Amino acid sequence: MAGAATTTAFGQVVIGPPGSGKTTYCLGMSEFLRALGRRVAVVNLDPANEGLPYECAVDVGELVGLSDVMDALRLGPNGGLLYCMEYLEANLDWLRAKLDPLRGHYFLFDCPGQVELCTHHGALRSIFSQMAQWDLRLTAVHLVDSHYCTDPAKFISVLCTSLATMLHVELPHVNVLSKMDLIEHYGKLAFNLDYYTEVLDLSYLLDHLASDPFFRHYRQLNEKLVQLIEDYSLVSFIPLNIQISPELTTASPPLFAEEVRPRANICAYPPPPSMWDAYHSMACQAVPRPHPGSKPANPGPPRSGMCELNHCTTGPAPLPFLMPHFSPLK
Repeated sequence: MAGAATTTAFGQVVIGPPGSGKTTYCLGMSEFLRALGRRVAVVNLDPANEGLPYECAVDVGELVGLSDVMDALRLGPNGGLLYCMEYLEANLDWLRAKLDPLRGHYFLFDCPGQVELCTHHGALRSIFSQMAQWDLRLTAVHLVDSHYCTDPAKFISVLCTSLATMLHVELPHVNVLSKMDLIEHYGKLAFNLDYYTEVLDLSYLLDHLASDPFFRHYRQLNEKLVQLIEDYSLVSFIPLNIQISPELTTASPPLFAEEVRPRANICAYPPPPSMWDAYHSMACQAVPRPHPGSKPANPGPPRSGMCELNHCTTGPAPLPFLMPHFSPLK
């Protein structure tokens, strides 16, 4: 669109480890947005993603394929995927030519699941940065499988990975615990769910790890990792079950600036003030109540029940929307 006035576009880059539910999330979010009457364009940036369940507006497989790269360069899956992203970075004119006709759509970018791309490799960050120069305002939605909550050691590892991703990607960022419908099948949680979503006092996790003879030898290392996470104080999570469409429809609208607090290079774009009350009412009605008998024995640290949107006391804090960049509904 060189030489022409461009329209500001908005969207989400959906990132996270393999199997965290990125493609399913893109499918569910695209259906939700279309139900609201919005035009949506789902962009597949994962060259290893085959058999896409959603209608794909742009597919990076048309530019480069993982299997072709692996065969031609004799690379493994990890090396091949890194090469594909570097190839896309070197051919961004192709991507821009595909995206420009879709101005006016809300974008969902289904990204590769290789962790290195979001923690220290520069290709994906460079692509996001370049898209920002095309007047694409993006939010990173980082999905993490909720089963990591059932293992304190894994949860500390996830916190470190999420923190590294937030600092590396340099976009407005939302961490999401996915597959919440399956969390009871993974095992009993040591603390209430709020403890994991709000990342409360992590010393409780250290005490829990100390009961394991193996991790007892690494207490000092775990203390340093926990101290690093708490010193930055950036990481928190939003629980999500993408399979329940009524929950998604009613729980999604409000993600205001208070919900995505300014962190590092993070900012949020709230909807107009005239819409706040309506979205807040919908959110408070959408908070899922715990199933009878499902409350863990150890409640964990106490947490205020006040709603974080405007500090009202009408109910628990609502599940925030995963779309901080808001453009008017058409």
